[in-house]
Amino acid sequence: MLFTQYYLDCLSQASYLIADEGTGRAVIVDPRRDISEYLADANERGLRIEGVINTHFHADFISGHLELAAQTGAWIGYGQRASGAEFPVRKLADGERISLGDVTLQIMETPGHTPESISILVYEHADDEVAYGVLTGDALFIGDVGRPDLLASLGVTADELGRMLYDSVHHKLMALPDDVRVFPAHGAGSACGKNLSTERQSTIGIQRLTNYACAPMSEDEFLALVTEGQPSAPGYFGYDAVLNRKERGLFDLAGHLRALDAEEFLARRAQGAVVLDTRDPQEFAAGHLRGSLNVPADGRFAERAGMVVEPGKDILVVAAEENVEEVVTRLGRIGLDTVVGYLREPEAAFTGIPGELTRAGRLTVTELREVLDRTPAPALLDVRNTGELAGGAIEGAVHIPLAELPRRLGEVPPGPVVVYCAGGTRSSIAASVLRAAGHADVSDLIGGYGAWEQALAHA
Repeated sequence: MLFTQYYLDCLSQASYLIADEGTGRAVIVDPRRDISEYLADANERGLRIEGVINTHFHADFISGHLELAAQTGAWIGYGQRASGAEFPVRKLADGERISLGDVTLQIMETPGHTPESISILVYEHADDEVAYGVLTGDALFIGDVGRPDLLASLGVTADELGRMLYDSVHHKLMALPDDVRVFPAHGAGSACGKNLSTERQSTIGIQRLTNYACAPMSEDEFLALVTEGQPSAPGYFGYDAVLNRKERGLFDLAGHLRALDAEEFLARRAQGAVVLDTRDPQEFAAGHLRGSLNVPADGRFAERAGMVVEPGKDILVVAAEENVEEVVTRLGRIGLDTVVGYLREPEAAFTGIPGELTRAGRLTVTELREVLDRTPAPALLDVRNTGELAGGAIEGAVHIPLAELPRRLGEVPPGPVVVYCAGGTRSSIAASVLRAAGHADVSDLIGGYGAWEQALAHA
């Protein structure tokens, strides 16, 4: 058996290649949209990708099933409860076995995160009594379970899904032998749960002992526990949940790599395209095009861009030339494949259009203390997730998580505003959103609440 996990840190997303070395037959599970790595590995090992299985209709990224099917002719499989797909689907029944040779996959219905969710038991040999591992999708994570309240589950209530999830976790997955390895679809940082581990594999036995949601409890206790304190879902989740059902266009990186001079760039902006400036917050603060959104191209770039950029809207990119391809790829992974161009040599371009540039206010902790002592003091806006508030907050701050800010702009107080997060990245994003929405006096706190708390400790 060949078993490979591909892990994408920026989306905390895992996909898998399972193959029988003797027959060369392979299946990809939960693929991302840029599929070159799967194809290269299959080609190197002489494998034929004959099937693509999605454990559910994903909300947090666009699956690469259509790209793989177009390249390899593979069938596309979903659980038998999956409905609404605009492309041909092989419906996989509970208990169905898929032979790749001696290596065998067995489908296990595990609804709860979504109605159609499945897990996949992987047997190294067809007659093995105990599976090598189980791909749990978003049903069971390491340290957590999938949340039942996302928009991916259109038409079903969180309560109904939560009760399905209880049965899937406690009566199906926890009924597996302790030695079965657990391979989830996501890890720490994903908004698909609240307590995901950084570990990328575990066992049923370890999860039985250490996962809070797998401890013995009633259905009602489980439902209350797994829905409490979940992070706000990025706005693009609902869009992706629908798009993953559609016969959409294939990912076309080259088609979005169009270099624009300043005149062309500004013309596209005038036509309504959003400017996404992916530079560091300090560079952005020193000078940027008016109305730009600042989402630094590091860490969880795509997820955060998906919180503040409206899906379907044309996007203009400001980035270092060597980063443009990565930026476009990462946006495409979450369905923001509407980049119409990028600014050629931005630093040089900026010098030619000084009237289009503006600066952004950023405050140190000392400076924030000074302005808070003034009358009237600026409003404070905390854009951290709800779960982060347990560690403390600045007194008097209005709390709106970044993922909710675009739809809650009306709750931001008028007048001067100072935005803060945990470390200073999300606050720069949020401040740029406020400026683009017409707030004239917006600053953000350098170093975020971490710097504020540290200063208090040394006061």
